[in-house]
This record gives sequence, C-alpha cells and structure tokens, in this order.
Amino acid sequence: MQRKALMLALACALPASQCAAGGNAFNPNLSLILTGTAADFKLDPNNYRLPGFALGDESDPGEEGFSLGESELGISANIDPDWFGFFTLSITGDNNTSVENAYVQTTSLGNGLTVRAGRFFSGVGYLNEQHSHTWDFVDTALPYRAFLNTQLGDDGVQLRWLAPTDLFTEFGTEWLRGDAFPAGGSANSGHGTWSAFVHVGGDLGESNSWSAGLSYLKANAANRDTSDLNGDNELLFNGETRLLIADLVWKWAPQGNPYDHNFKFQTEYLRREEDGDYRHADGGAIGGYDTTADGWYAQAIYQFMHAWRVGLRHDALHSDRPGAAFAGTPLDSQGHSPSRNSVMVDYSNSEFSRLRLQYNRDDSGPQTDDQWFVQYQMSLGAHGAHIF
Repeated sequence: MQRKALMLALACALPASQCAAGGNAFNPNLSLILTGTAADFKLDPNNYRLPGFALGDESDPGEEGFSLGESELGISANIDPDWFGFFTLSITGDNNTSVENAYVQTTSLGNGLTVRAGRFFSGVGYLNEQHSHTWDFVDTALPYRAFLNTQLGDDGVQLRWLAPTDLFTEFGTEWLRGDAFPAGGSANSGHGTWSAFVHVGGDLGESNSWSAGLSYLKANAANRDTSDLNGDNELLFNGETRLLIADLVWKWAPQGNPYDHNFKFQTEYLRREEDGDYRHADGGAIGGYDTTADGWYAQAIYQFMHAWRVGLRHDALHSDRPGAAFAGTPLDSQGHSPSRNSVMVDYSNSEFSRLRLQYNRDDSGPQTDDQWFVQYQMSLGAHGAHIF
C-alpha cells in the first residue's frame, strides 16, 4: 500500500490537486490557502544580512509583528483529453499580487512523457517545487534563501520522462526565460536558464520509503539586481551561475499508516559556482567575481500523536571571499559562515488547518538573532494530497 501511494505521489505528472481521487475531470477545482503570522525578532529584520551573499528581493526573514502572510488562490482543470491547466495567484499581506503558476501540460503523450509550458516552479531539488504552505517550517532553508531567492519559478518549458522500471526513476529538463534569480534580465534573448534533474525512489519494507535526487542549474544574468534589504549596496551582476543540488528524503510510518505516528528526515546539499562581474547601480565597476559557495540543511519531523508534530532543523552556508575590491559589500563574508537552528511544534485539527509555533536561533550575521513565529494555515476548497 505504501509503495502504491509513493509511486502515485511521485509519478503523477499533474499537480497534487488533480492526483487526488474523485476530482471532476473538466470542472475547475478552486482552492484558497490563507496564512497569517505573528513574529518577534531580537534584531531588526530590515537589517538582515547573509555575509558573503547578495540576496534577491524575496530573501528577507519576514515582517515583525502581525502580518497576513501569503494567500494563494488556485484554479486547475482538465482542458480536454490531451491538456491540463493550472493557475495559482499569490497575494501578500501588503496587497502585492504575483502569478506563481500559469501553465498547460500534456496528459496523453504516453511512454512516460509529459510536457509543461508556461510559468511554474522548477523541478530542481526537493523543496523548490513545493508551495510554501506545504513547508514543515514557517520559512525556507538558508541555502534556498541565498541561492534561489527562496524559490525558483520562471517562464519556460519542461520535459519529464518516467522510466518504465520497478524503481521509480524520473528524468527532467527545463529551458527557462531567465528572469528569476539567480538569473536576471532575460539573458540570451529570453532563454537564460537551463536545468536537468533526476529523481529516484521506492519502498523499504512496509514501513519505510525514500526518494533521492540530483539536479543541475545553469543561469545567465544580465544586470541582475541585488541589494541589502534596506536598499543599500545595490549591485548589478553580469555573468553565469552553476548550481548543483543533491537531495534525500526518508519517511517512516508503521505498516505504512501515518495517521497516528510518522517520521520524516529531509536533507539537501547545494553547491554554487558563479563568475562574472559586479558593478554599482550608478555604473561604478567593482571588479571580476569568481567564487564557490555551498550550503546544506537537514531537518527531522516527528508526529508523536495524531495531529501533533515536532520538528528540528539545522542549516548552514559558506562562501569564498571574493577579494579586496568587494570589501564593504554584501559579498564580503568577513570570515563569517551563516548558520541557524530551528525548532517547531504544530497542530493540525484536520488536513485543512494547521497552527504552528517556531523558534529560530539565527546566526546568519555577526550577531545572534532570536526569532519567534506563530502561524496559521487554512485551506478552503479542493486541495488534494501533496507530492512525496
């Protein structure tokens, strides 16, 4: 039973809401995710830094005090026997809206092939393709914050092939516009990013299942804009980013039944090589940039009784120092390697509601920050099971 559920969740070419049994074939499924957070920081989050890393515009640790967070409106349906459509709109607490997903996808190519076109979250890594309301913590891991501006989503095309093997084996490749961090500026005439990935998985007996993956991303940037969160040190980057991601997930549930007790271990390692040149937004050149950086996280989630879970996470980053020309910029690590430890407990009254308490001891910068979060997540409408 567990192997069947694993293969269904991993191999389903459609979004999770369409994988759930009982969905109407051509009537659109509507879903709304409501999220709210109360946060307290020892340090001012507007002065947040990751020494050694120029951050994108969505890499902040969140707002202090009460905030609405991100609401997500989703619409999905089969278009005809050959096509499926999916759309999600993200609405933040400050009334900014953005299209997270807007794509069409084939349903009848056969031979394990699926093609997706439009805007979507990239299939690289394990965490990237998951919407934020499915995360096990309030925030994402530090390597995703530093290397992917929290999450890579862009316009383009994706090809996946599910191999006809007993062991789940999936290959995929993407060609993307290159607007999204770590790319920028739609380099190469709007074909600035390319990726490839492979995912494998299976069962170990009745109680254990696993998945592993290896991904490669190559992104070209044309005047990629990065700055400190308060707008200082605005920098423009022109060059190439190469990112390697290895991921591993192991799940345990007694006899394959996760209702009362289950355990999940999840880890990813990311290694980035970046070369090009940086300049100030006013046109002043800084110099050539050629460095290697890496990071990793590991987390464990245990449901110790029905509806209650606890979780621990450790994440860390390291970057080479780029040279004297970058002293005083966000790219100067000053010999500091960011790290963080997190603990959370959450309660799910049903599969449609969750309350969470989380604490981060954040050593991302030279000073330690104590961060507290209380969060609710509520799901309205049709929303099926998520991927493995």
